[in-house]
Amino acid sequence: MPLVSASLAAPKTLSVALIGPGGVGSAVLTQLSSLAPRFKLVSISNSRLTLHSASGLSWSSAKADLLAQGKPLNIETELVPALAASGDPTVVVDNTSDAKIAGLYPLFLSHGLHVATPNKVAFSSALTLARSIEDAAKASGALVYRESTVGAGLPIVSTLGDLVATGDEVWKIEGVLSGTMSFIFNEFSRPSGKGEKRKFSEIVRDARDKGYTEPHPAADLSGSDVARKLSILSRLIPCLSDALPEGYASVSVQSLIPAGLEDASIGAEAFLDGLEKHDAAFEDLRAQAERNDEVLRFVGVIDVQKKEIKAGLERYPSSHPLASLTGSDNILLFHTARYGPRPLIVQGAGAGADVTAMGVVSDLIKIAERI
Repeated sequence: MPLVSASLAAPKTLSVALIGPGGVGSAVLTQLSSLAPRFKLVSISNSRLTLHSASGLSWSSAKADLLAQGKPLNIETELVPALAASGDPTVVVDNTSDAKIAGLYPLFLSHGLHVATPNKVAFSSALTLARSIEDAAKASGALVYRESTVGAGLPIVSTLGDLVATGDEVWKIEGVLSGTMSFIFNEFSRPSGKGEKRKFSEIVRDARDKGYTEPHPAADLSGSDVARKLSILSRLIPCLSDALPEGYASVSVQSLIPAGLEDASIGAEAFLDGLEKHDAAFEDLRAQAERNDEVLRFVGVIDVQKKEIKAGLERYPSSHPLASLTGSDNILLFHTARYGPRPLIVQGAGAGADVTAMGVVSDLIKIAERI
């Protein structure tokens, strides 16, 4: 008698339809290539072209083949029906930040196609879209995974899901959820005032030059990225699942864009030049914190007991875990009934193509194990 069942000995192959072969998408292709034949690439799409083959595409040459052989194919009316018609278990991997693609998730799911994505838009926008995704998944039985929408490859979404699913009572979640904001304030406000004191505008410019920020730093200083991540996490907590009807737009956010620089028409260089005029205000905030042996950190907070979800600048004692961050690391503290006075802490690199792709590939493995 065999020691394992036939189903365990010969797992099904999961077909992959990849959308967005950019930085993260390329890393996903590389990581999945080492896991073949468990996965088969059947489709690859960029913003203009799609290359589809039910028999499979080459992992190594897929991007070049897309440019050479791809055709303008309508994802909604042509690709989705073709993927569904194959009868093979298939997952759509959306590596974009495109709202239009995110809006198609209910369609993917209704056709029995699974979804794995680092795209925050679908899960942090209006509640109506989130509900449509949930309803479509329940109706079809298709699976949705989104680990990399918060903290790249860090196990944040799955950890919160496990806490809730096992009946722990989540009291509060707080932490640094933006690699950009982490770098800026780890440099600007150090424990006990250690190290060189640099001007705020200088550090923001440095972060931009190192590639930590969006092309326009105002996108990061607005706090909207943190708000999206808070929206995603809060919707995993039953009593807060409908607390943000407009998603990230319903989160209370303290923008760090100074008055007079809010105009979206201001270019990146002009914005950074204008930021220099506000260095004194940020220096005052740093000095106030240092007088109390505290540091400044831009944090996201979900206070379940108060039903408060917010993002903004907070002060923490120099001995606090959030004060010990370095580089662009993320850190999240889960305060729960089981963990009591010592919160569960998840910390590490929260940005980067390779770690983000790792989170996506981890989700794909989970889907493959469940089909």
